[in-house]
Amino acid sequence: MLFRAVASVLSLTLLAFASPSMANNGTYPSKPIRIIVPWPAGGAADFLARQISHGMSARLSTPVIVDNRPGAATNIGTQAAANADADGYTLLMASSNNCVNVALYPRLPFDFAKSFKAVSNVGIAPNILVVNPAVPATDVKGLIAYAKSHPDVLTYGSSGNGSASHLAAEQFKAQAAVKILGIPYKGSAPAVTDLLGNQVSMMFTVVPPTLGHIKAGKLKIIGVASKARLPLFPDVPTISEAGLPGFESSIWYGLVAPSGTPDDIVAKLQSTVASVLQDPKVIDSLKQQGVQPVGDSSKAFAATISNDIQKYGALIKTAHITAE
Repeated sequence: MLFRAVASVLSLTLLAFASPSMANNGTYPSKPIRIIVPWPAGGAADFLARQISHGMSARLSTPVIVDNRPGAATNIGTQAAANADADGYTLLMASSNNCVNVALYPRLPFDFAKSFKAVSNVGIAPNILVVNPAVPATDVKGLIAYAKSHPDVLTYGSSGNGSASHLAAEQFKAQAAVKILGIPYKGSAPAVTDLLGNQVSMMFTVVPPTLGHIKAGKLKIIGVASKARLPLFPDVPTISEAGLPGFESSIWYGLVAPSGTPDDIVAKLQSTVASVLQDPKVIDSLKQQGVQPVGDSSKAFAATISNDIQKYGALIKTAHITAE
């Protein structure tokens, strides 16, 4: 009897290890998936999340819902995702800002590097330099000249202290040797609103929240912070070629899942995202917003996150940047 009992337990144990996982046996997903966006609606992260959610929903045969949780420089939404069940039904639209925050906020209630598994990098968006039409400059050289002759007159908006837009503006100030007052906002959307109202003079930001205003003539784009000119704005020079050699600033946006999420579910999500980003319509939609689609492997995206945590950590330490 004892032998039979032990054999039965061993059989059940082996069967458990041999059982297919949720992703492989077809039970995942069986309910809606939520993508937490730690930014307000209207920004680049929100745009990308909504772009890929449609394709993911179609391929996974389940609703994929975008849940905006802005505040505290992405930390509110990020914490909500970190605390979510690790079952593949809650994802975070992370960005370069999450890597910045590792050094900027050393006492966060979560560890970004350890709290999440990389799924896939969705897209890379270079920053552009836009100014209110009231600013008496039509190019980067003119802006620098005006700033030098009018110190502390110009102001720049940013998505918040330590954000990529903030770091780009501070890099611009340092390289151009100009004095421009920075004003932080809770995301790009409210900053763009004040830029339109001439409450701030200029801003480094990605294309999505500003494209319509640029086309309408309500904002002027005078430089792009990429290595090469953007096909979307072929006549706008890079800031590097406009007088600040080597100037470059871009932001990546990608999906991550709570760290305990099973590997097979992460793999299924990664392949789904990669498939969506191979759709010509999605590619065209992203490129029309100045975003380069990626859709890389989880391993490659994890390496990007690790490298950026080190890179931004060194930059913040060297530049003495704080969250205040």
